[in-house]
Amino acid sequence: MTKSALQIARAAYQPKLPEALKGAIQAVTGAATQSVADQEAIRELFPNTYGMPLIKFETTSEVINFPAVNVGVILSGGQAPGGHNVISGLFDGIKNMNQDSKLYGFILGPGGLVDHNYMELTADIIDEYRNTGGFDIIGSGRTKLEKEEQFDKGYEILKELGIKALVIIGGDDSNTNACVLAEYYAAKDYGVQVIGCPKTIDGDLKNEMIETSFGFDTACKVYSEVIGNIQRDCNSARKYWHFIKLMGRSASHIALECALQVQPNVCIVSEEVEAKNMSLDDVVTYIAKTVAERAARGNNFGTVLIPEGLVEFIPAMKRLIAELNDFLVNNAEEFSHIKKSHQRDYIIRKLSAENSAIYASLPEGVARQLTLDRDPHGNVQVSLIETEKLLSEMVATKLAAWKEEGKFVGKFASQHHFFGYEGRCAAPSNYDADYCYSLGYTASALIANGKTGYMSSVRNTTAPADQWIAGGVPITMMMNMERRHGEMKPVIQKALVKLDGAPFKTFTAQRERWAVETDYVYPGPIQYFGPTEVCDQPTKTLQLEQAK
Repeated sequence: MTKSALQIARAAYQPKLPEALKGAIQAVTGAATQSVADQEAIRELFPNTYGMPLIKFETTSEVINFPAVNVGVILSGGQAPGGHNVISGLFDGIKNMNQDSKLYGFILGPGGLVDHNYMELTADIIDEYRNTGGFDIIGSGRTKLEKEEQFDKGYEILKELGIKALVIIGGDDSNTNACVLAEYYAAKDYGVQVIGCPKTIDGDLKNEMIETSFGFDTACKVYSEVIGNIQRDCNSARKYWHFIKLMGRSASHIALECALQVQPNVCIVSEEVEAKNMSLDDVVTYIAKTVAERAARGNNFGTVLIPEGLVEFIPAMKRLIAELNDFLVNNAEEFSHIKKSHQRDYIIRKLSAENSAIYASLPEGVARQLTLDRDPHGNVQVSLIETEKLLSEMVATKLAAWKEEGKFVGKFASQHHFFGYEGRCAAPSNYDADYCYSLGYTASALIANGKTGYMSSVRNTTAPADQWIAGGVPITMMMNMERRHGEMKPVIQKALVKLDGAPFKTFTAQRERWAVETDYVYPGPIQYFGPTEVCDQPTKTLQLEQAK
C-alpha cells in the first residue's frame, strides 16, 4: 500500500490517554441510573440491564491478573473519523490486560455478525490503521440487529470463536441495538457482554455523560476549512452568494459549529425554525433581507449555511410532505396515468388549500422531486431535496419582485455546494485521535470488569487529556420511547441543538453583525503537528458547553 508523507508521519503519533487508564485500573461504582423518560416502560423492556450504576475508572496499586478474553468488534452505520483509533485503543487495552487476548472484527457491520463474516485483527493489521480516517479496516454496514433469530445466529459464531464480549461502534440507532442485544444475551445467560461506543459526525448522540460523539470534531474542522476557502473566494470575486448545505438530517449541530468557526453571513438552524413555527417563505424572506441589506452597502456576495434536514423542521413543509405521502400511496394507480407535464397541476387540485398553496409556490424541480423520487414505502425522499438550490431559487424570485418594487438595488447570483461525504473519513484531528483511542481503551476496561449494556464514556475533554475522566454509562439511561413505523419503540434520545444552550446563544449574539459585515474567519486545514493551541483544540460547541 502506497502511503503519503502525512500518513507515514501520522502512523507514529501516540494518542494521549487519561491518567486513570495508564496503569492498573479499578472500577468505582457510582449512583444507580434511570432512563431519561418513560422509566416504567424502559424498565419493563430491559429488566436485566436497567438501573445499573455509573462507572468511573481510577488507578490502583493493586496487582490484578486478568484472564485472556476474546472480543468482537463491529463498525455500524455511517463512517466517522477516528473509528480505527477506537479499535486500536480496544486492541491495546485487552492486550495490556493479557497478551493472550484476541480481537475479531466482523466484516461490513452488524451483517458480518449474523452472516459469520469475520477476521482476526492482529498487531500488524492494527498498526496499518492507527490514526487513519475511514472504517476500511473491516468496513461498515447498516444492518439493524433487531430480531431474536439474528441475535441467536450471532451467538453461534461468538460461541464458536469463544468471544465473551462484543463492542458495537455506532450512532444512536446502533447503540439502541447494542442495548437490546445486551439485554437479550443477559436474559438468556449466554455470558456475552455488549459494550457501545458513541459515533456520529452529526453530533446528536450526547448527554450529561457523553460529551460528544466521535468524528464531530474532525468533520466540522474539514467543512470549516472548505467553507473558509469559499469565503476567501467570495470576498475576492465579490459577485456570488454561496449556498452551502451541510450534513445533519436530525439536528443542526454541524451547521452551528461551522458557523461559530467561520462567521458566515447567514446560518439557518432547523431547531429554531421549528420552535418559531417559521414557514418556508419566512426562511426565504430572512435570507433575502440579508442579501438586500448587504447589496445596499455595495456587497453583492455572501455565504449561507443550511442544515441537510431543514425541510423536515419547517412545520408547514412537514404537513405538506405528510399529506403528499398519504395521497401518493392511496392514489398511486391514478397518478401513474397522469402525463408528467400535468402532474403538478393535478396535485395542486387534489391537496388541501394550505398544502396546495405551498406546493404551488415551490420551484418546478423541487416539486418534481417531492412527487417522483419516493422510497420503497412510497414516502417522499426528503434527503434528495436540494435544499440549497430550493432556497437560492426562491430568494432569487423574491429579490426579482422586490427589484420591481424598488426594494432591492443589487445583483444576485448564486453558487451551490453540499459538504457531506468529504468529512466522514478524514484523518482524525488530534482531539478525535485521542478521544477515540481513550473510548476504545475504556471499552476494554469495561469488558475486564464484567460490564454489559454500557457505553464507553470519556469526559472533561476540554481539559488536557491526562485529566479526562474515563468510565461507563448504562445505555438504558439514555433511552426513551418513540413512535417508529407506527409502533412505540425504545430508542436513545436524540440530542438536538438547545436554543437556550451556550453555543446557540453565542451564535445569536453575533449573527446580526455577521450578516451585514464581512467578518469571515478562515480556519485553514487541520494541523496535526505544532503548538497545542493550534493542534488540540476541541470544537467551539464543546468549549462553550463546558464553559471553559
